Amino acid sequence: MYPKPNIIVDKTFNFSKEIIKLYINLKNDKIYELASQLFRSGTSIGANVEEAQAAQSKKDFISKLSISAKEARETRYWLRLLSETNISQIDVKPLLNDINEIINILTKIIKTSNDK
Repeated sequence: MYPKPNIIVDKTFNFSKEIIKLYINLKNDKIYELASQLFRSGTSIGANVEEAQAAQSKKDFISKLSISAKEARETRYWLRLLSETNISQIDVKPLLNDINEIINILTKIIKTSNDK
């Protein structure tokens, strides 16, 4: 745990937990490739946010968060495909809302960091 609350760290960690649950459900539904893609990109977001917390410089911090933002956009892509192709009955709309919020927060942090 962090001594102070960190919204993006908490949100991306909780999002990763939900992605893991979705991954298990998709594997049970035999949707293997999409499950794997979502697992990799969806959990990578939080991992890179976590790495950014120990960045060696502002440039390193921005780089890690930029990778997180790219992974978040990839995750949104897979979630949209899952939602709009009806290959599964799993409702991913809450996850789409979450990932859009995460993308917005990451974008604001990166932009603010670049302005300093």
